[in-house]
Formats: sequence, C-alpha cells, structure tokens
Amino acid sequence: MGDVLAGIHATWEFDTDSVLIRFERGIRTPRLFQSLRERRIPYAALSSVTLTPGKRGTVVLRAVPRPGADPLLEAAGGQLKESSDPYRLVLPAERGTLAEYYADELRALLGPEASLPAERFLVTAPEAPMHFKAYDGRAGFDGTQVSFRWFWTGASSAKWKAGDQSFPVAELGGVEWRSPEALEGYLRLLPRGAAADSDAGGPDQAPGVTARVQPDQDPASVVFGLGYGPVHESLPFAAAVLESVRRTQSVPVATAPVPVGGARRDPADIAERIRHLGDLHQAGLVTDAEYSAKKAELLAEL
Repeated sequence: MGDVLAGIHATWEFDTDSVLIRFERGIRTPRLFQSLRERRIPYAALSSVTLTPGKRGTVVLRAVPRPGADPLLEAAGGQLKESSDPYRLVLPAERGTLAEYYADELRALLGPEASLPAERFLVTAPEAPMHFKAYDGRAGFDGTQVSFRWFWTGASSAKWKAGDQSFPVAELGGVEWRSPEALEGYLRLLPRGAAADSDAGGPDQAPGVTARVQPDQDPASVVFGLGYGPVHESLPFAAAVLESVRRTQSVPVATAPVPVGGARRDPADIAERIRHLGDLHQAGLVTDAEYSAKKAELLAEL
C-alpha cells in the first residue's frame, strides 16, 4: 500500500506485508505507547479490522490481532484499558471516509488463517535488556534469565530468607501479570509444567485446585504498588520474558529457581542485608538457625 495514515497519538505506515505503528511522544500520549515507541504488525497477525465511532467527534480504526499472535497482549490477558490499546488508531470524524478506505484495504490483505489462533508469536516483543522497580524488589531481564533483587524496605521475610533470585528462561513455563492499576498487582514467573495450571486473570483458584503462595510471599513474584511496576514498564517486561519462554519451551530443563551467586557482592550491600536479617531475627520472624545459616551465606558472598 505504501501509504501513511496519521491519527491521534500514532501514525500507521502501510507496507507490502505489514503496518508500522509509530507512537507519538507527548504528555497526552499514553505512557505505554511512549514506552513501545513503534511496532511492526504483520498482516498475518491480524484477524479482522473494525471502524467505529469514537468519543468527542472521532472515529476509531482498530486492527484486531489473532489470539496468540502478540506477546504483549498475551501477557496483558485482557487487562489493558481501551485508551492504552496499541491496535487502536483514533482519528477526527472528518477523516472517517479515509479511515473506511484503509479499513477495506486492510481487510483485503487478511489471509485464510485470519480466523484461527496463531501457532506462534508473529509480532516482535520488546527487546532485552529490560528492568523496572517493583514495590519489593528490582526486576531485570537480560534476554536469557530473569533476576529479582529484593529491597529491604519492601520485601517480605519469606523473600529475604530465600535470597535474591535468578530464573533461566529455559526453566520457565510462562508469566502471570496482574495490572498495577488493579488491586494486588504483581508479576509472577511460572516454572515449567505450572503455566497450564495458572489462572492468568488473577490469584483466585478454581474449585479443587490448591491455592498458591501469595505473590508477596513468593520468591518467583514481584508485587506492584503506587509508582512501582507501572504498566508501561512491567507489561513490556512481561511480554519480552513470555516471548523468550515460548522460543525455548522445547528444551527439557529443571524447574527450581536458582539463587543468584558467583560474582562478588558490594560489602556495604552485604552489611545492610545482615543488619536487616538481624531485625527480622529480633522480631521473631527468623529462627536462630535460620539467622545463623543466612548470615553465613551472606558472609560467604564477600
């Protein structure tokens, strides 16, 4: 097609096999769009195209992705607000005829598999390395493994006992993201074999299924709070991890998380952790044996 359609917050550039969505930068542009910057969507990733009236004299052109085609939407699990949907292009109502033309052109490019779920991700995930601050720790992803480093001001005693965590992608089965805009938002990493049993919509379990550890007590989870783990940081992170997991799922591996180790740690950091461990011990949250064992473990990292 080779054309460009400029809307509010985004511009669509049509190519022979895909549409390149470039998001604007500005205080009124949703922060998720600013974080994504641009996305190339193959026509093969689309299931349909809609054109509907919008608010305040606008029309909305939306390219509807096939289920399973986009790691960002798969990670979001239907929790994105309409205003943060990267597949919506909002235009002034006077451009409705032009929008209708492009909607018809896009529909003509959809293939016979448009009505079927995608067998693999067709849209590229955000690129690693990535990191963000959650309420109880700092999450990092380098493309091959996810790391959680706990904050002494927010992490539970259970997470401090477990220590900082490192999860090779090959040992994961998926991710579970609950929006920070909902109550008790979190990002949970699912080990191989557990992804199929997860409730992607939240922590509630189906009848007969044993309840899992709450995210604030689970070393495989980081929890969100006001200003910690916002959508524009935590969702692209979750999508990048999910895409990497899917690419490596055919490799048989163990599932247990591995504590971070190897490199020498900052002595000041070790001292701070021992001091916090002592506070937990004094408060009765850590036994004498646990205190001695963990202190020895921390000292061994010097």
